[in-house]
Amino acid sequence: MNENNSIYGIWKDWRLHVLVLLTVVVTELIGTHKIPVGPGVILLLPMLYALIIGLILYFTPVVKEKQSKNAEPIIVLGVALLLAKIGVIIGPSLPEVIAAGPALILQELGNLGTIFLALPVAVWLGLKREAIGMMHSVAREPNVGLIMDKFGIGSPEGRGVMAVYIFGTVFGAVFMGLISGFLATITPLNPLSFAMASGVGSGSMMAAASGSLVAAFPEIEDKILAFAGASNLLSLSTGLWVSIFIGLPLTEKLYGWMTRGKTESTK
Repeated sequence: MNENNSIYGIWKDWRLHVLVLLTVVVTELIGTHKIPVGPGVILLLPMLYALIIGLILYFTPVVKEKQSKNAEPIIVLGVALLLAKIGVIIGPSLPEVIAAGPALILQELGNLGTIFLALPVAVWLGLKREAIGMMHSVAREPNVGLIMDKFGIGSPEGRGVMAVYIFGTVFGAVFMGLISGFLATITPLNPLSFAMASGVGSGSMMAAASGSLVAAFPEIEDKILAFAGASNLLSLSTGLWVSIFIGLPLTEKLYGWMTRGKTESTK
């Protein structure tokens, strides 16, 4: 009964729906803008404006705690509709997705790049074992559960993974939306490779990245959405196993190797 009341309360929250409607109208009126940067282009999409406007409103009296709580399940519903649309698009594009074969399957290993690129920087900046939680993956829900189960919520690794999780939740979609369109237009790589790279296991990040790619290459919209959706599905299903057996052990090993001299001098 209480659950039903809470559901009805979400739909009766007129302040939330008015704010969302006004935000959509404003962002659509602003439209898509392109900023040339050398041979590439940075695409500013309505989704980016909506995220920024929503973040600003969150820190004002206009949005109260009730609206922020009611918005959470609606966001999940919106992402579910997007995934349903992508699922319909994947069907006709299934031959191209299957033809990608090994590239699509092995794309999950690309997430391990953060270990080799970011871990040395984190150690150089003086981060301790927090770096292990931060760098072993993109730190979405399954990875947070993995770190909590192995190290505990109060551990340095737990603090690290939660820091990246929160940062990714707030800024991940913004970053993915900006970087995907820019890299796809500045590099000679096939746009479909960036579509596969956008499937990191987060629906909002995938939507932002694939949206920028579609704006840059509208003639292959269906293929971009199909590859992004298939890649995201694979990341959700295999990403945790890659983190368990490869990502986390590799991060711990590299961290121990990078800090061995410091640990010995401290002792």
